Order: sequence, then C-alpha cells, then structure tokens
Amino acid sequence: MSSLLSGWVLEEHVLAFLLRQEEIQDYLIQIAHKYQLYRHIRFNSAVQEARWDDNKQRWRTMIRRLGSSGAEYGDSYTIQSDFLVSAVGQLSIPKYPSIKGLSSFKGQTMHSSRWDWSYDLRDKNIGIIGTGATAAQIIPEVAQICKKLVVFQRTPAWVMPRHDGPISPTRQAVYRYIPYIRKRYRASLMDFRESTFDAAFDPNSTKHEMVSSISKQHMLNQLPGCCNASLREKLTPHYPFSCKRILVSDDYYPALRQRHVSLETKSIDQVTPTGVRMKDGTQHNLDLLILATGFRTTDFLYPVKIYGANGYRLEESWKDGASAYLGITVKGMPNFGMLYGPNTNLAYNSLILQIEAQSLYVNTLVAAVVSSKRRGQTLQLQPKAEVIRAFNDEVQSRLANSTFADPNCTSWFKDDHGRITTNWCGSAIQYQERTNSVDWHDFEISGTAAKEYENRAPTRWRRVVEETQISDRMAAVYGLGFVGVCAAAVYACRMALSRGLMRLDFIS
Repeated sequence: MSSLLSGWVLEEHVLAFLLRQEEIQDYLIQIAHKYQLYRHIRFNSAVQEARWDDNKQRWRTMIRRLGSSGAEYGDSYTIQSDFLVSAVGQLSIPKYPSIKGLSSFKGQTMHSSRWDWSYDLRDKNIGIIGTGATAAQIIPEVAQICKKLVVFQRTPAWVMPRHDGPISPTRQAVYRYIPYIRKRYRASLMDFRESTFDAAFDPNSTKHEMVSSISKQHMLNQLPGCCNASLREKLTPHYPFSCKRILVSDDYYPALRQRHVSLETKSIDQVTPTGVRMKDGTQHNLDLLILATGFRTTDFLYPVKIYGANGYRLEESWKDGASAYLGITVKGMPNFGMLYGPNTNLAYNSLILQIEAQSLYVNTLVAAVVSSKRRGQTLQLQPKAEVIRAFNDEVQSRLANSTFADPNCTSWFKDDHGRITTNWCGSAIQYQERTNSVDWHDFEISGTAAKEYENRAPTRWRRVVEETQISDRMAAVYGLGFVGVCAAAVYACRMALSRGLMRLDFIS
C-alpha cells in the first residue's frame, strides 16, 4: 500500500513510500481509537450462521465465542439486525494443499496466514510451498535468518520492480505542510495505476507487451549473467502477463540467488515425517514447512451458512459460481450487502477504492431501511433476478476476452468451473461510476414503506475523485496567476501608500 495513497502521511511521519504490515496495522489501530470503533467490535467471535426471519423481517446471526472471557456465560449467542453486511472479503480462509502425507510431518507446519510468532526460525531447515504474492514477501525475510531454505515452485510468476525508497525529511515536510503538492502526487499515483488497466486486462494491447518487457528486464537485471541462466529459465512464466497475480518485489530474485536457498521445480511426491520427497526420489529434510498456498477465494463467505427469504440457501444461489449485483447484493437475500464480494477484485489498483465505493452504496440501502423503521414502517430490499442476470452477463462477457481468462493458466481468479468470479471487468473509476447511485427500480421492494421507494428517482452521490482533475500545465498557470494577483495587490498597496491615498492606523 502506498503511504501517499492511503492518507497515512496525514497521521504519521512515514519513512518510505510503501508501507509495511506493522505500519498498516498501527494505522488501523489508530483509526479504531480515533473514531471509537472498539466499542462496536466483538473480538474472538466466529459467525456460524445468519438466517432471515420472514415473520419479524430481521436477520438472526448466530455467533460462537472463541476462548474469550465471555465464553463462561455460554458458547454462543444470537444478534438480531435489520440489515446484514458481510465484510469477510475474498482473502480470509486459508487454502491448504492436497499433498499426500501432509499431516504426517513431525516438524512444524504453518500456513502463511496463520503464522506462529512463537516459533524461532533461526538456524532451521525450512521449506516453503508456493511462489505467489505471500511467498514473495516471506522468502526474503526468512532467508536472512534460516540455515537452509527450499522453495517449492509449481508455476513461476511475473515480477515487477517495487520502486520503494525512503522519503527524505524535506519531502515529508513538503507533503505535510503543502497539502496541494501531496494531493497532486497522490493523484499521480492514481493516474498511473488506472493507466495500467489495459496492460493487465487486454492481452493484445501495446501496454501489455510493454509491461511484459519491463518484467523480463527486471529479472535480467537482478539475475544477470550466464551463472544465473538456469535460475532465470526456472523463473520465466509461460503464460501471459497478469493471467495470475503479478508480484511486486525488489528482493525476491536476490533471495533466490543465495547459496543456502534452493528453488525446487520438480513435482512433489509426498510429505514425509521428516520433510518433502520429490517424484524423482530427492528428499528434503526440514524442521519447518510453510504453506504459502493462498486462500479459498471463490468460496465466498465460507464457512458461514446464510439463509435468506423462505429459507433460501445462499449456497444454492451460488452452486454454479458466485455472483452478485455490482458485487454487493444477492438474489433472495433481503436487506443484505457485501464488501469485496464476487467480481470486485482489482489486479491493477488499490482494493480500498472498491470497498469505499461499496460502503457508500450499502450505506444508502441501510439508511433507507433504518429511516423507514424510525417512521414505524418496514422495508425489504433485494435485487431483481433479471437485473443480476444482465449485470453478470455483461461482466462475464467482458472478462472472457481478458488476460485472466487465458486457458493456459490457472489462478485464484477462477472457480472450479473455470469461471472468473473474483475480478472486476473494468477500471476502478468505472466501478466507482457504476456504484455512485442506487436505482430503486433495480430492487424488489416490499414492506409498508414500499410505495415510497418504488416510484423514487435514483439516489445519487458524488464519488470520491482520486485522479488528477487538472493538468500540470494548468496547475502551473493557476499558480503563476495566483502569484501574479498577489504581486499586483502588493504593488497597488505600495503605490497607494506612496501617494497618500491609503492610511494604515495601528492601535496599540
């Protein structure tokens, strides 16, 4: 996450352009304190089931306590609400590999998203399965302290340079005290990321070829010479750029060059009690096995059970693949919305942009339901089946021609049927523009307040504009114009004073 794109620079003196995990976590904690969010959060809680009550027209959500002090009062409890929002996202439930003998390993095993911070990595023989975005972050750090590191790669990834670096004290001061410059730079980041949409999405675009060349050159720069030819061959992808998630790193390739680090590209036969055996018989004895194997990205809301109107199961609605209107609302689920739902992921810009747009949309729906209740009325909203169908037909039609749909690669963008259920089919700005209004005609509306909304015009709001609104040339013209006006005013005052046309009175 860019420190300028996140707004972090307003809160802290950031030392680098790209934030680390600890900085992002500190920022989230500060925000939670600043807006007093802790009183609304229930920790150590797992949602097991949510069920719409047709009689009470409310959601009943069953929650299981997980080892908290409140567990002594009962293992579970139920919350009732007029509206239910899922914010679990796509990257929350770990995906474990189906490898023979995995449970037989006598050493330590941990998934990258379930890290055991008590385990000492120093002087250990470590293996890591996977070479995706998480692995690319773990490998350079682990390589610094372990005795031996074996990286088990199934498919190589495209890697782009990170371009991170320190922010000088002078630049920090400029960003903090001259807001226009900071906002201008922030807008330039948005402009750049939006400009990469064609490169990531369209395999036939000139930008796609350009970024592919940049990635190839990045590998050559970090793995130069004949001595690294074999390593370069192993790390060269044989599928289109952006078909899978792109890695952004300046230390991934150098880490693989180290003498105590080896890249294993042969197929795994099985995990043994002492390590990993390859199909050619090679045995790698290990103390720790790290599973950087991603998440159950296409199993939205898993393992929570959701039951909508008339007991309609969400799993039934998604048996052929997850879908939702604008990635937010779902058939048969009254007063229900999602953040980071199906077909809302971005492969080229910040996901925060999507979530902010979804939050504004969902809040508009919530406001309608809550305001109706305050007036002693009821309101139920769920998207029309034909609206959902038309939207998802459009999305899938556009995705069918994208790089993500290439049959030569598998990725977490696709479900088991090969359908792309994670990624959005346009730019971030296009999604913001699609979600900056609620058209009440898109919904099946019921309840005593139904007539008020059935004939209501769309509710619109102004989207948050992150991109550049004026060019550098126009900004310079405005700046020079402002300086000129100030200079002219000062000159006019001086002339008036010199001619006695103006008097300044000072009262002590």
